[in-house]
Amino acid sequence: MKRSDTLLLAHGSGGRLTHELVRQVFLPAFDNPYLRTLSDSAVLSELPQGRPALTTDAFVVDPPIFPGGDLGYLSVCGTVNDLAVAGARPLWLTWALVLEEGLDGDLLHTVVEGAARACREAGVTLVAGDTKVVPRGKGDRAFAITSGLGVVPVGRDLGDHRVQTGDDIVVSGPFGDHGATIMACRHGLSGSFLVSDCAPLNDLVETVMTCGAEIHAMHDPTRGGVATTCHEVAARAGVRCVLEEVSLPVRSETLTTCELLGLDPLYLACEGRVLMWVAPDDTERLLKTLHSHPLGRDAARIGRTEPPKGGQASVLLRTAIGGERPVDLLSGSELPRIC
Repeated sequence: MKRSDTLLLAHGSGGRLTHELVRQVFLPAFDNPYLRTLSDSAVLSELPQGRPALTTDAFVVDPPIFPGGDLGYLSVCGTVNDLAVAGARPLWLTWALVLEEGLDGDLLHTVVEGAARACREAGVTLVAGDTKVVPRGKGDRAFAITSGLGVVPVGRDLGDHRVQTGDDIVVSGPFGDHGATIMACRHGLSGSFLVSDCAPLNDLVETVMTCGAEIHAMHDPTRGGVATTCHEVAARAGVRCVLEEVSLPVRSETLTTCELLGLDPLYLACEGRVLMWVAPDDTERLLKTLHSHPLGRDAARIGRTEPPKGGQASVLLRTAIGGERPVDLLSGSELPRIC
């Protein structure tokens, strides 16, 4: 299938056009010994020593191409990041596409090339895949489903069960860029000034895991952003997350977009940022390590955990003028199809 072609229902029928689609588009992009067999399953090598970690995610981002990424790139980065923040080293992925009849061949090639680029950047191998084509009007161009398998090395333990009162909260860079970029695209406000933060985080995570800092938990703040992630950690760890407004890193371009569209950057999705809960004595060491990595050079401490207080919000913002305001969970779907 060429970039100038249009996707037909027959491309998903399993017949001649399906075989051409696989051999002309997917195999060249993801070529590896597991895929070359074109068998029903990928029979993998033995896992390295450690605990297996498995995750899956669906991606329905609208628009499917945006500054800084596309559906394919996002779908690989998102799954790699889910494994990385659990402490796992991502190894293998599966990838399925649900495509709408009439899809522009150029868009399909862009999505496939984006996924392949993300695999190379993350050092992971796509070992199995599937494609389904639905009739015109029964889908919206393209959706992706990605699953990932990795291994948590022996002796590594990350999780909210380790978060303690007094932990510092660190973010690896300015947040909200991905969500602001997608919303700007939808409202005709996009431009070179605003780019998604979408990126694979596994190399950054491996770097900080070897710096000696006592990191208790990590999360990538995707849907619902920093605010939602802090709520989830507070509930699971039995603490209160207190954020400091003066320390929150938000790019001026993202802030301007939020002001125009009535959004709060605390709730905007990130696809290339990680939140970390770290022992306070090790915060400076962690920040120094983050600043040495291209994806962490603007990292900042943004708050800390405190004991819960009955009747008060589990996530609190200490404002620049010394006040406090609760940061609630979203009550509706403010940003649908953001990832």
